[in-house]
Amino acid sequence: MAQDRPAALVTGSASGIGRAAALRLARAGYDVAINYSRSAGTARQTLAELSSLGGRHLAVRADVSDDDAVAGLAADVGEAFGRLDALVNNAGMTSATPPDDLDGVDLAEWDRVFAVNVRGLFQVTRACAPLLRAAGGSVVNVASIVGLRPGPQPLAYAASKAAVVSLTRTLSRVLAPEVRVNAVAPGWIAGDWMQRTLGENYGRLMERRATWTPMQRNVTEDDVAETVFSLITSNPFVTGETIVIDGGYTATT
Repeated sequence: MAQDRPAALVTGSASGIGRAAALRLARAGYDVAINYSRSAGTARQTLAELSSLGGRHLAVRADVSDDDAVAGLAADVGEAFGRLDALVNNAGMTSATPPDDLDGVDLAEWDRVFAVNVRGLFQVTRACAPLLRAAGGSVVNVASIVGLRPGPQPLAYAASKAAVVSLTRTLSRVLAPEVRVNAVAPGWIAGDWMQRTLGENYGRLMERRATWTPMQRNVTEDDVAETVFSLITSNPFVTGETIVIDGGYTATT
């Protein structure tokens, strides 16, 4: 039986953008299912934070590149909540290969990035489509600014995020009119992800980026979560769009 409170599933949500989005939805009165693949301890911490906000929440372990695991994830959400009003496809991974190292690209790693970032997004959306259609729900996919323009990210990651942008447009047609599908494309987010990408140059390059950004700072996970929440709750006639979240950097440089 469907519950009175709206329900959401956020993939890859033990930490980072996914965690921030899950907490934002919970603060707004959503019951939230978080998903993780390996970070069980971090997922437990995030689940405890969600539970402190009230409501009914759960954590489900599933590799989004495994279609059988995804089917189980969707079934668990349906059984727990009886409905699904919002899906945030955030699960993703990158490659360790430097952005300009063409010859160093490992094809097995390339395939794994696409299996998680692209096929995983498709599989989760397909598995959740019946619940989303029944609720008149909303999907938000987490892309990246490098899916729209070149940037200092590995080739496999950048190409996969361009595919996410394309899938967002296609799925917005396939799931219409019951379900809206949009994406967010964050710029450089202050934190662990860009620290791993930029290495010892992180502080200097992030400071320079902030200086060149009209809003005079870099993006935060909470900035992204707020835009995700807005697309879910406040944009009833917006679908198929990718919203850039970078404080105006892309628009002015």
